[in-house]
Amino acid sequence: MAYASSPDRPPRSPASAKIVIAGGFGVGKTTLVGAVSEIPPVNTEAWMTQAAKTVDPLGGDPGGKTTTTVAMDFGRITMADDLVLYLFGTPGQPRFWPMWDDLCRGASGALVLVDTRRLDVSFPAVNYFENDSDVPFIVAVNLFDGRHAHPLPEVRDALGLPAEVPLTTCDARDRGSVAGVLTETLTHTLQITAGRRSGALTTP
Repeated sequence: MAYASSPDRPPRSPASAKIVIAGGFGVGKTTLVGAVSEIPPVNTEAWMTQAAKTVDPLGGDPGGKTTTTVAMDFGRITMADDLVLYLFGTPGQPRFWPMWDDLCRGASGALVLVDTRRLDVSFPAVNYFENDSDVPFIVAVNLFDGRHAHPLPEVRDALGLPAEVPLTTCDARDRGSVAGVLTETLTHTLQITAGRRSGALTTP
């Protein structure tokens, strides 16, 4: 016998969380959001021009990149029946860094994507989440060409990354790999949040 659902118990909406995807120019943020989003990703890519080189220096070869994100990338992924993640990719160019505060408002966690071929472009993102934001974050090395260029302990040392910040790898082109690193981001967020609450309860 089938039972009709009670009108007093409407179906529960899934919980949602906002995750920021950050990093320097050309590290793979737009690719990552596009690889995992279950909806057509929204992005604000603009063509790079010769005139723009004076304000948008490439800092090395970003793989023949011809466009740049000027506002944000946006995507969505359902992680479980009761959990949906909304992904907000930050623009990487320095002139758009003031937007990061707005994009991080209300975020549960952040994933900082790193390209070890151009590690210098990753310092500002790591510094931002260490010193200018209270959003929990992890760092992921994007495996360009599908392989490690440097051991993770060397990357941690080069970035000056504290031991309590998780450092992992992912392939921004691969949906399964991206889903895995988003799970790590969310797990770290829950651990940090629980620790903060516990500290607040025990503080005299």
